Amino acid sequence: MISRIQLSKRFISSSIIRLNSHSQPAVVLGKTSEFDSSKYHFNISTSSSINNKDIEDPIQLALNSSEPINNWTKDQIRQIYNTSLYDLIHQAQIQHRKHHNPSEIQLCTLLNIKEGGCSEDCKYCSQSSKNDTGLKASKLLQVDQVMLKARQAAANGSTRFCMGAAWRDMVGRKSNLKRIAEMISTINNELGMETCVTLGMLDSQQAKTLKDAGLTAYNHNIDTSREYYPNIISTRKFDERLQTIQNVNDAGIKVCTGGILGMGETSEDHVSFLYTLSNMPKHPESLPINKLVSIKGTRLDEELSQLPKDSERHLKFDQVLKTIATARLIMPKSIIRLAAGRYTMKEYEQFICFLAGANAIFTGERMLTTMCNGWDEDIEMLKKWGLVPMKSFSN
Repeated sequence: MISRIQLSKRFISSSIIRLNSHSQPAVVLGKTSEFDSSKYHFNISTSSSINNKDIEDPIQLALNSSEPINNWTKDQIRQIYNTSLYDLIHQAQIQHRKHHNPSEIQLCTLLNIKEGGCSEDCKYCSQSSKNDTGLKASKLLQVDQVMLKARQAAANGSTRFCMGAAWRDMVGRKSNLKRIAEMISTINNELGMETCVTLGMLDSQQAKTLKDAGLTAYNHNIDTSREYYPNIISTRKFDERLQTIQNVNDAGIKVCTGGILGMGETSEDHVSFLYTLSNMPKHPESLPINKLVSIKGTRLDEELSQLPKDSERHLKFDQVLKTIATARLIMPKSIIRLAAGRYTMKEYEQFICFLAGANAIFTGERMLTTMCNGWDEDIEMLKKWGLVPMKSFSN
């Protein structure tokens, strides 16, 4: 088996900035080149009989396993996270190429279908009724209103359409759930897009209703580490989030779950956050990484503004990269999505995130209540780097 030093030497000689070094990069949007895995040579064992305790180096453990590992320890994840950034990104890119076409980035568009008035007390959220942001509650959009936005997204190259409603749960919302199910089935039948919704907590029957409508994925973020979670939310327990995720999994819907970086947490919280996700019985199909957009009027904005400028609780860009690269190594088949806050990143920072293993972005008019990079600028960015949009249902 090739050593990590040999891998690093090979990496230097093969150029860090070409994502698809073994074939000509496709540059025409909408015409994704066929991915031939035989062109990629990793020189590592792919035995599926590897025991988590047999290999001391957790990066080599991740690279040598042919199937995702669901019993990572915090010590192993911490060791990966604390690897030198240059080496960590290199190893994450090797893992990425084993499981994904490195030239493809999925374009996702998010629509807020019911804004504000949420009874949860999430410190960061402008839609919480406990935060004084001036945001007024709205009613659930009609199906035809949603379809206008979905058609616009599809016409601009998005292949996953996500819909969010600011609710704690779906208790007593049968008519709303029925309308949302109609939105899902109409998008599926007319546009052939992947669909994702986030509606708060779900029970098993509600999850089944969404599955029957043809829902691709359900988003329910764990937000942060189990340890830091009580500092952010008190109205919903961490384990209640995990129960909703279990209900979604049991219904046969793909799970989309991730979190928010930059809420005053530490690197150790990033390790614990990844520990929870990577030890789920089935890794998330989709893992959104949000970079906090601090909104005036939220309690978290006030709290963070009082921190000293040199406080370790302020998020640094290298922590974003370490989180993405570590996630790619320990959850190799997940789609890692750059979500809210991407518009605050410079273009080269986004590209380094792609090198670290991110392979999806949210694009369009806006996120739920914050700004978003537009389709035109994202299409130009992909062209510049020789990347192409991922087709629907490729994962």
